Amino acid sequence: MILTSLMLVFLNSYSAKTTRDLIYRANEASLQDKVQLITSSFSGLEALSSDNINQVISVLGDLNVSRVVITDGEGRALYDSLAQRSAVGQYVLLREAAEALAGQDVFYCSYADGLLISQAAAPIMLYGSPIGCVYIADVNRDQGAIIQALEVNILRISFGVEAVLVLFSALYAFSTSRKMRQIIASMQRAREGEYSHKIQVHGTDEYAALAQEFNKLTDRLQVSEQAQRQFVSDASHELKTPLASIKLLSDSILQNEMDAETMREFVTDIGSEADRLTRLAQKLLAISRAESVKQDHEVVDLAQTIGKVFKMLVSLADEREIRLTCAMDKGCTVMTVEDDMYQIIFNLVENAIKYNNSGGQVHVRLSREDDDVVIAVEDTGIGIPEDAVDHIFERFYRVDKARSRQAGGSGLGLSIVRELVLRNYGEISVSRRDQGGTCFTVRFPRFEVEVEP
Repeated sequence: MILTSLMLVFLNSYSAKTTRDLIYRANEASLQDKVQLITSSFSGLEALSSDNINQVISVLGDLNVSRVVITDGEGRALYDSLAQRSAVGQYVLLREAAEALAGQDVFYCSYADGLLISQAAAPIMLYGSPIGCVYIADVNRDQGAIIQALEVNILRISFGVEAVLVLFSALYAFSTSRKMRQIIASMQRAREGEYSHKIQVHGTDEYAALAQEFNKLTDRLQVSEQAQRQFVSDASHELKTPLASIKLLSDSILQNEMDAETMREFVTDIGSEADRLTRLAQKLLAISRAESVKQDHEVVDLAQTIGKVFKMLVSLADEREIRLTCAMDKGCTVMTVEDDMYQIIFNLVENAIKYNNSGGQVHVRLSREDDDVVIAVEDTGIGIPEDAVDHIFERFYRVDKARSRQAGGSGLGLSIVRELVLRNYGEISVSRRDQGGTCFTVRFPRFEVEVEP
């Protein structure tokens, strides 16, 4: 809008200037023709006199100009068309006449107070030397009125454009100020914890984009706050159970007289619950570390990591009569944190052993697929119900709570695995095997290691 208004003012100014130039050129041509007509009428005369000048002027008739002055070679007026204030017999002290007596054809045009004043002069030549000059002046009110109307029009348009610009600027300032106040007020409410509040700003300008980004931020904060509350609630619930058991067992020891064997069983149960608390606290710390602590990445050969995990878990597998097998391709290297990889594979294999059937099998497959390294952990265990697949990576989620407690599970292991996988730019998925059991698949970008010849 501002650009359009400025263009309108520019076009009107250009149009006025063009019209004025055309009027000037038309007047110049007209006066020059009349000057040339008079000067040519004196060609062949040896000298200028009042008689021959009046004779020529009478023949030419009315030239339709405001004034005609004819001088001799010294600049003395021999003829003046003005009846009053005639300059006849006096020296003509006009710039145009002086330049004409110097042998030049001159024309000047000016506009003032609604009048267009045009002046032209030319020498009367004899044998290549000026013997006098013709000076013509014309004052035109009609053409002056045209120029004046154009200037008034431009002035009105300029004032109109300025008024529109001022009004537009005021409206724009009010609109942007209102949007900014609205955004600031919403930020203050969000600072106080009211994440459900949304900014209602319409349009496609920067303020609307800022409002949209703010609304997306508050949505994420709201989700994060809900997740945090759910985490605190779940953690409190998980901690409450072993603490209640410890309290109950300790009260039973204090309030009842029991033999040494019974007391040893109660103390053993207290130790088991304390171990559960320790494992739960360690996994909570592992989640916090996975979300916040940034470690240096290094080239890791996942085949060696799987070997370390198998060495640690072979005794648990033998205890539960589970057969551990693996198939690994060469060159499965990734740029990652070795401790993270160990934790991921350890948790997946440990779960596959714990939630397997007696005499079952756990198979780990390490392979290269295009530019990725893929780890697949398959078991022949109890499997995961279809309705639980989408929730398996949620914190404190258990498919079978009773069996999870018996196996020592806290519902945090797979959540830790997912956090570690995502932190290392990987992907994890879970599927049910047709033969029974579960298959966890983890995919990482492969890092090619150049082997020296």
